[in-house]
Amino acid sequence: MAAGRRKAKRATPEREDLSKPSKWRLQHGDFGEPVREADPETGVPVAHRRAVDTLGAMLANGTITPAMHEAGVIFRGHFRAAALDTLRAMPLLRLPRGTGDALTERHLTARRKVAAALEALGGHDGATGSCAWHVLGCEASIREWAARQGWGGRSLGHSQAQGILVAALCVLAGHYGLARRSHAA
Repeated sequence: MAAGRRKAKRATPEREDLSKPSKWRLQHGDFGEPVREADPETGVPVAHRRAVDTLGAMLANGTITPAMHEAGVIFRGHFRAAALDTLRAMPLLRLPRGTGDALTERHLTARRKVAAALEALGGHDGATGSCAWHVLGCEASIREWAARQGWGGRSLGHSQAQGILVAALCVLAGHYGLARRSHAA
């Protein structure tokens, strides 16, 4: 090897800066600190990640009232019972003769309740209706709804999106009769 030449260093992949959120975390949201516990069978320590409960966090921060929190939980329950979410599992038992996914009376009742709630919010194409559908029903994060869906084709800032969710929860609390109950207490 010539005296003036040095060995070229191998290119190494750059390490991820752990102080910045990863691209995946920015896309899918934060799952908070892991819960650490021992596996019941082996005793080996394990860490479980939990998704952040938007309504629970807002209630804990004092952003919403207990009645508004309950209204959000009721809407989410009706949305799930109505089977309106886009993610579906394959049925374990298929119905004969290709009848497909048959809606039950429970589904139809829940869909009527969701439709009535959305009507109280001004329709599904309004800001509060869209926010309720995506954040409460589909369980997207506020940030995700604001960035992807927004309202009127434009993305919103986090503060504005959170304000729209608070307004939606306030209207839903009135719709479900929870606002009167919280004032009486």
